[in-house]
Amino acid sequence: MKTIGLLGGMSWESTESYYRALNTGIKASLGGLHSARVVMVSVDFADIEALQRQEDWEAMANILAREARHIQMAGADMLLIATNTMHKVAPEVAEAIDIPLLHIADATGERLVADGMQRVGLLGTRFTMEQDFYKARLTERFGIEVLVPEEEQREQIHRVIYEELCQGRIEPSSKVGYLDIIETLHQRGAEAVILGCTEIALLVNQTDTDLPLYDTTAIHAASAVARALEA
Repeated sequence: MKTIGLLGGMSWESTESYYRALNTGIKASLGGLHSARVVMVSVDFADIEALQRQEDWEAMANILAREARHIQMAGADMLLIATNTMHKVAPEVAEAIDIPLLHIADATGERLVADGMQRVGLLGTRFTMEQDFYKARLTERFGIEVLVPEEEQREQIHRVIYEELCQGRIEPSSKVGYLDIIETLHQRGAEAVILGCTEIALLVNQTDTDLPLYDTTAIHAASAVARALEA
């Protein structure tokens, strides 16, 4: 079994979901008392969030690249960045290490293509929804058209992520709001919706809607499990 490197803490709530998904996946595949071999570094999200507000992506890239090197030196065979938004600096992190970085958008795109999805909605932080580092990768590499919510809805989604989900708060009213946005995307032609922030699955899941939801945390972790078990 290969060792999975996990760069987490952004936020720790979603990193906990990653750790559970990795171990659940290994146990499902191997049975018995098996669990995942994981090397993890968890950063202080307050430092990252402050730099996000300043949009100082160079400083964030330096932090994540440094921690990725620590993970590599600790014996990891691959790296997961346990957050969608921080894949903005995935190229810089990948350049800093000699082990493969498993990109969350690639894992999601491969699953969408396998399921025959061509037009999807995207929920995430405003960085993920508004910038091209994620949307363009899905379009250019996988031919998937990506729809994002309107501006007021994007602000609502972003606020709930940072003020509630990253603080461990699950508010029923926010769940209703997210489901309304998902339905609006469906009405605009989305065949499915990507939960493109690793905290969103803490609030909504597939039992809440008939529209297919793609939980990027679960998809990313499953991709790492498959890689870890390759001969």
